[in-house]
Amino acid sequence: MLTLICLILLYFLPSIIGRNKRDAGGIFLLNLFLGWTFIGWVIAFLWACTAESYSHVRLVPVVAGGRFCCQCGMFANREAHFCTACGRTV
Repeated sequence: MLTLICLILLYFLPSIIGRNKRDAGGIFLLNLFLGWTFIGWVIAFLWACTAESYSHVRLVPVVAGGRFCCQCGMFANREAHFCTACGRTV
């Protein structure tokens, strides 16, 4: 019985490693349906171990009374209704 539990945990190891990723559902489905093949298991394992690409966050200092564009982060005048850089409503 203990051997069976260890084998199941080993089979779903990629899903366990990638459970907090953005693509956790895809990793689980690949592991579930193609994990019985060695290639499918290895692909799911590599997918779970790769680092996620994060979008860069731009820090914009806020000036008292000023506005900034939520699209591009550029400053706008207090009276401005549109961004001068991208044209979006501020």
